[in-house]
Amino acid sequence: MKAVARPRNSPQSETLLLAKQDFQAFLDQLWQGGYRVVGPTIAQQAIVYDEIRRVEDLPRGWTDEQSGGQYRLTRRDDEAWFGFVVGPHSPKRYFFPPQVAVTQADRTSNGWQFSEVPDQEPPYALLGVRACELAAIAVQDRTFINEQYVDPIYRRRRERALIVAVNCTQAASTCFCTSMNTGPRCTQGFDLALTELPDSFTVEVGSERGADVLSSLPVTRAAPGSLLAAEAARQQAVDQITKGLDTKDIRDLLLSNLEHPRWDEVATRCLSCTNCTMVCPTCFCSSVKEVSDLTGDHVQREREWDTCFNWDFSYMNGGIVRNQIRSRYRQWLTHKLASWIDQFGVSGCVGCGRCITWCPVAIDLTEEVAAIRENPA
Repeated sequence: MKAVARPRNSPQSETLLLAKQDFQAFLDQLWQGGYRVVGPTIAQQAIVYDEIRRVEDLPRGWTDEQSGGQYRLTRRDDEAWFGFVVGPHSPKRYFFPPQVAVTQADRTSNGWQFSEVPDQEPPYALLGVRACELAAIAVQDRTFINEQYVDPIYRRRRERALIVAVNCTQAASTCFCTSMNTGPRCTQGFDLALTELPDSFTVEVGSERGADVLSSLPVTRAAPGSLLAAEAARQQAVDQITKGLDTKDIRDLLLSNLEHPRWDEVATRCLSCTNCTMVCPTCFCSSVKEVSDLTGDHVQREREWDTCFNWDFSYMNGGIVRNQIRSRYRQWLTHKLASWIDQFGVSGCVGCGRCITWCPVAIDLTEEVAAIRENPA
């Protein structure tokens, strides 16, 4: 029987208004409802996802400046709470954790006994999820719970989660979500979606679970002026997007140019450092290992993120299949933009631009595709 993600209704037509002075009550309501609230905060000179208990934990008055191979925090000229784009973290790490025990075994007088590892994580309330990240969650849903093989860890965490999205009101030079039809406005996949205004948030309700959270909060119906202001704020992000990716026949373009000289050229720049796959919100490569305690009587099988850029990831039948950076980069890009479509019916890219920002040598996949398109082999 095929597993299906928890359904989310279409957003209600009526948009509500939540004053910023009541946002702490909103956070308190989530915690009291049993959720662990995770949202954007500042750590190690970046805006990352971490536990949020108070509005003071949010990166109020900060923004990020991003370009190829560069990420910087800088002060804004206002006190916007969500006036930034995306950082190195994505919701992926909470549904598909970087490291997790998938099973365990104990030696007993009757031999080895296997058992599941209890998942002690409470349900998450993910705050500040952007449109491209909602699209990435939908992509991973196809991978982990909507196809033949179901990942029980992902399904358990995903079905219990509450998603509070925030519409983008600005874009980075690395964003190209408009090319992938994934943003910058949140249209589906959320329980609540906020648009920040100077003193309040407009709130769209996307599920009964989201409506239940709001039921005890002092929300009001958004006036026409607030709706117009929210629309203008969202349009700012659209207007700032300058990067694009031509996706017309992109699958056939890439798979018919596997020996294009551009793969050799990009290999001279690529460090095979794995940054692009680690920050990608859809990449799902992993490896497993057995970890024993010191007595040898208890063993856990642990899954951890891996990447096709690692030299030994393609080890099989006594050898490395992709032992050159050229072949590893080609594997990543053609899977992301081409064979992913064969597997899941959608692209593996959501246009968030993280792989461009966090590449130390500023390799830009949109430029690589454009170079192949301009001079196909």
